[in-house]
Amino acid sequence: MATDAGDPMPRFPDGFLWGVSTSAHQIEGAADKRERSVWDVFTAEPGRVKDGSTAAVACDHYHRYPQDVALLAGLGVGAYRFSVSWPRVNSPGGLDFYDRLVDELCAAGVRPVPTLFHWDLPASLDWLHRDTADRFAAYVSVVAERLGDRVRKWITLNEPAEHTLLGHALGAHAPGRRLLFDALPVAHHQLLAHGLAVRALRAAGAADIGIANSHGPTWPASAEPADVEAAGLYDLLLNRLFAEPVILGRYPDGMGELMPGDVESDLEVIAEPVDWYGVNYYAPTRVGAPGGGDTEYGGLPLPAELPFSVREIEGRPKTDFGWPVVPEGLTELLCGFRERYGDRLPPIVVTENGCSYEGVDDQDRIAYLDAHLRALHAALEAGVDVRGYFVWSLMDNFEWAEGYARRFGLVHIDYATQKRTPKASYHWFRDVLRAQTAASRPTEQPHPPA
Repeated sequence: MATDAGDPMPRFPDGFLWGVSTSAHQIEGAADKRERSVWDVFTAEPGRVKDGSTAAVACDHYHRYPQDVALLAGLGVGAYRFSVSWPRVNSPGGLDFYDRLVDELCAAGVRPVPTLFHWDLPASLDWLHRDTADRFAAYVSVVAERLGDRVRKWITLNEPAEHTLLGHALGAHAPGRRLLFDALPVAHHQLLAHGLAVRALRAAGAADIGIANSHGPTWPASAEPADVEAAGLYDLLLNRLFAEPVILGRYPDGMGELMPGDVESDLEVIAEPVDWYGVNYYAPTRVGAPGGGDTEYGGLPLPAELPFSVREIEGRPKTDFGWPVVPEGLTELLCGFRERYGDRLPPIVVTENGCSYEGVDDQDRIAYLDAHLRALHAALEAGVDVRGYFVWSLMDNFEWAEGYARRFGLVHIDYATQKRTPKASYHWFRDVLRAQTAASRPTEQPHPPA
């Protein structure tokens, strides 16, 4: 994909929040200074990670965070979305690290935006058990009490759909279970944890709370009824199942009775109002009837008994991960959400968008981000209330079951030396932000006044 030196980037609204994202397990390292997580257990099992690696050191962000915050400041972002490691908080002095990180961010003029769960569940817990949601709320209260004087914007969970599907239904991610539809309690308990976390954050005085859900358009493989029906089921499971309890306070038809416990009472908790709704977008999915599609998902064989099949999206460039590049899918997704949910849809923040490409002179990444920002602006022009955009990711990192084989960063990491090298995309994004901020006036402080 070649870059296009065409029209200047369209102007985004005043006060639009620009940021980059990471997650604790993928970058922090310092595994000896926290409890074990389900990912530590998973990566210790031979064959689970493609290159046999672990995140024990990763980017060594735990020790090098001042250097990484300096990269954020040089980039010129208004916010940094990181995640708080629950296993680290459970360990003596674990919150001290996040205290230092938040102080460093505030001193640099970068707003801290913590995600409270990004897949690294303490190994002693299990999302199949309802009690884990209560335990999560208690942990959230501890974090909010410690950081809430400086943190204003919070994210409860990251991608509960992927954690359910890949971790519990198909076994491609930690904890490595292949439960298929018996994984549905995991979805419900994560959504319940989200609602309980919103209540805990409100009790601590928080007033700017969202969730980061992954979404993408679902395209039927054809107009044949069997393909349309299969695509509808996939869309329900990956999109509506995780959006509608939060936005509408109800499960899609037929799903509530499959969930454990007093679902109606739980939905009252799950639907605690959020201040904005986070969308992680990468690509659409083309779906058809069973058979005739890809035989793998997430690196593992797809069970033959699934009631749908994933098909290739042809005629599109692909990232190094093999994902199709479809910028207009972001416009389609956001406009579709607005049409589906109307006034019930909170303001949108794109909490992740990015791509895997090799090389420091990463012109393909520049072209990808440029096209997706223009697609996002098209959604704004169509009337979608979008408040922010976060690139995934600040730096190359441990990419879950792919190990270190995929590079999503604006900053290159040499894992042998831990040297950080800003890529061409880092400098491009910096220039985009400079042009945007030069044309607008700030409407809020990036961190609380001293």
